[in-house]
Amino acid sequence: MAFESELAVALEAAALAATFIRAEYETFVPIPHAPATISTHVDRGSQDIILNHIVRYFPQDGICAEEDTATKQTRANRMWVVDPIDGTRGFVTKNGEFSIMIGLTIAGKPVVGVVLEPITMTWTYASIEQGCWTRIDDGELRRCHVSDVAKPSDCLLIQSHTRRSESPNAVVKALQPARLHEMYSAGVKLAVVARGDGDVYVNTYSKFHDWDICAGHILVEEAGGTVTGCKGEPIVYGNSDYSQHVGLIAANRELQIAVVARLSI
Repeated sequence: MAFESELAVALEAAALAATFIRAEYETFVPIPHAPATISTHVDRGSQDIILNHIVRYFPQDGICAEEDTATKQTRANRMWVVDPIDGTRGFVTKNGEFSIMIGLTIAGKPVVGVVLEPITMTWTYASIEQGCWTRIDDGELRRCHVSDVAKPSDCLLIQSHTRRSESPNAVVKALQPARLHEMYSAGVKLAVVARGDGDVYVNTYSKFHDWDICAGHILVEEAGGTVTGCKGEPIVYGNSDYSQHVGLIAANRELQIAVVARLSI
């Protein structure tokens, strides 16, 4: 199987980090109304665990990760893209909405992705041309498929939490979805779409980073969906500062086309 060893190492690294995160979560004192930029010792500790494990097996690969830790970050054709706790606000408020995200790109294209939700131990992972799979803890492994909902008006829209004064926001007004689910963690949002538990995830942020979406990107594609910018443009990884500026739509192809059309009006 293509990238079998890389996927195995990513799964091992996520499991090691989850053990650490879950132990810290038990005693962590919640921080209500935490800012989006918050980072904790748990983020940094999780990242060290993940990167040390990856470097042990793939020392020549490049590393792109969110936190500033001791492990040197380098560029290469093969890049590991890591968010040690995606949705840190979900961690610090202790609502459980966060994930570990580990992705691998080759020449800017995602080829492996692991998203682990540590509180429920929900795994969603994929490698290129091998499908997307999910299981809870050590439970039954199930293949993932995106939903077949084709109309925005019929869809369950996944998006970030919004301030009540801003609701409904511009995306909700444009799509008029049947249902709306707000949560932290782009990794969880992309996994939800890949599993078919939500129909479309839309992100209109003017700037985010590769580690926010890379691991989840391949989940959606291997589950039969598509991931693009908000105008339908491709997502390109490995820019100079690893930033993204075109937004994101993740859905099945037919719904993605309809959402792009609605957002362009």
